[in-house]
Order: sequence, then C-alpha cells, then structure tokens
Amino acid sequence: MEAEPPLFRVWGLTKRYSGRERRGAPTVEALAGIDLEVTRGSDLALVGQSGSGKSTLARCLARLDEPTSGRVLFEGMDLRELRGPRLLRFRERVQLILQDSATALDPRLTAAAIVSEPLEVLGRGDRRERGRQARELMESVGIPAAWAARRPFELSGGQRQRLAIARALAVQPELLILDEAFAGLDASIQAQIATLLQELQARHGLTYLYVSHDLSLMALLADEVAIMFEGRIVERGDVGRIFTEPRHPHTRALIAAVASLPAPSAPPAS
Repeated sequence: MEAEPPLFRVWGLTKRYSGRERRGAPTVEALAGIDLEVTRGSDLALVGQSGSGKSTLARCLARLDEPTSGRVLFEGMDLRELRGPRLLRFRERVQLILQDSATALDPRLTAAAIVSEPLEVLGRGDRRERGRQARELMESVGIPAAWAARRPFELSGGQRQRLAIARALAVQPELLILDEAFAGLDASIQAQIATLLQELQARHGLTYLYVSHDLSLMALLADEVAIMFEGRIVERGDVGRIFTEPRHPHTRALIAAVASLPAPSAPPAS
C-alpha cells in the first residue's frame, strides 16, 4: 500500500533578513537550508533557543513570511503559486497560534466576536448563526458561553489562549502551528491547555506543529522533536530516542539544561 504523502514537504529553505528589513542591522541568515516533512496526524515539535530560526520557519510554513530560496509544498501544492481562492483555502487549513494572546486578540471585540470573525471574513452564515457557532466553539475549549460578551482583558492568560484556539478552530483547520503557545503560563495552566489540545486532536484529527524553546515541555506533548540551531535542523527523532541517544552537541546541551526531567521511554500517546 502506497504511503500517504506528507502534509508539508520543505526543501532547501533559506531566509535572509537584509539590513533594510531590520532597520540598518546587518544581513542575518535566519534559515540556512531546511529540509523537513510533516505527516498528517503527527505531533512534531521544533525546539531551539531564541534566534535558532524556529519561529521564522513556522511563519514561512504559514506563508506569513516569504523564504529567500527553497520550496514549501502543502499536499503537493507550492505555496509560492497559491493565489486568490486557493490561498484563502490554504489559510483556512493551516492556522497559527502565537505566544502572546493578549496582543493577538483584538481588545475591542467581545470573546464571541473574536471567535466568529474568521467566519464573517469568509462569509459563512448570518450574524445569528455565527454567534451560535462562536458560543459552541467557546464551550468546546472550556470557556462558558455566558462569557461571550467579555473582552480579552477580562480573561486570564490561559483563558485567552483557549479563546485563540477556539478562533483557529472556527475555520476547521487541518494543521495548527503553535508558536510558543505555552510560554508565560504557569505549569497547571500548561497542563490544562495540553490536555485540551489532545482532546481536540482526537475529536478533529488535527496535526500539530509545536514551536518552543522548552524541550522538557515538548517531551510531554510531541511524538517527534526536531532540534534547531543557527537556522538549521541539526537533529530529529522520536522523543525517547532524542533523550536517550542525543547525537548533536546542541541537543545534548539542551538536555543537560533539563537534566532533572526523567527521559520518557516512548513517545507519549496522542
């Protein structure tokens, strides 16, 4: 039986920021020849320190940044060639959730309006139907429908992140890219969000691409880890192998920084 093609396939991806883009700073090579495949239904984590290129890669995959060279294919479609309705459909299928939900969510809108906004942009349903869907989505991520009129500043950090997830789910995506989505949350809230994501994955068949500096947390969430360093993926493997048989010096350094974490014997169940 022929294997299912990957959801994403990346070849030789580079991204350079010129001094003009960075207000007089020298040219920086954020990505230096990335090859990557993301399979459907997987939990892959891109892990690296600040400046490793992981967020730049995430933005290129979401087509929010244009790479300098290389190719990104989504189900065989070259992202550079997507225009009009095809690009809009891609943006529905791939959603990016950022670290700082406080700035990512429009403070002028109510919780229900934030969740229903993508539906309005796509012209789906009338106002009443969009409101009903928004309340259902809020409840599906653990936010009471009675809070529909609240604004982001009236919610806690964990509640805002749940709201961001509900908004992403409104367009029925296939892939969620979670860029430092757990940063700034305390451990108990991180655990609640992690459990929610696992439940949503089981319910909707989602694929997750985590982006994080926190290897210890990703060891509990992901099936596979790709270690990034200076714009390159220097090592990739399942969680158990990465912890028990790290091959690259940078991987070993990251593990040493979380030496108190017990090495998992196998990838965690989704």
